[in-house]
Amino acid sequence: MSRIDARTLRTGLAAGALLLVSGGAAWLTGLPALFPSLGPTAYVLADRPTASESQPRRVLGGHAIGVVAGLACFVLLVGSGSVAAPPAAGSLAGLRLAAAGVFSVGLTTGAMLATDLRHAPACATTLIVSLGLLSTPRAGLLVVAAVAALVAVHRAGRVAVSQGQRTLGASDTMQ
Repeated sequence: MSRIDARTLRTGLAAGALLLVSGGAAWLTGLPALFPSLGPTAYVLADRPTASESQPRRVLGGHAIGVVAGLACFVLLVGSGSVAAPPAAGSLAGLRLAAAGVFSVGLTTGAMLATDLRHAPACATTLIVSLGLLSTPRAGLLVVAAVAALVAVHRAGRVAVSQGQRTLGASDTMQ
């Protein structure tokens, strides 16, 4: 059985806090500004803030690639429909929806590797889009805006912590 230490608690609180802006925006506007792939992104940013997959360009770029790939696969293969209202088992519509999901993850993965914008949670974004849950250009822009807000909150928090540590360090040397 593992124990909960201070780092675990801090990381959990940080991951939740990173979603406050998106959650608040979703609540205040009624828009889907809080969606499943933000959770894994918040986790990565909170748990490994200095890792390469936490770099802002990779987070934003990966999700943007996921949105574009998801939209392309949805438009080309599905056209309309969603897993929220699943098509009949064995139907052509179901096959198209499944194919859109499969191809969008492959396309997203390849594009992230080719552009060095690796951010694994973006593969969840591409599924959200290609499976018809947020599958309009407007929804795609909302996804990218929500990711940008998450990155901004993360950066602001890191700057605040860094400044606080410098202030503490300076007061320690003055004593």
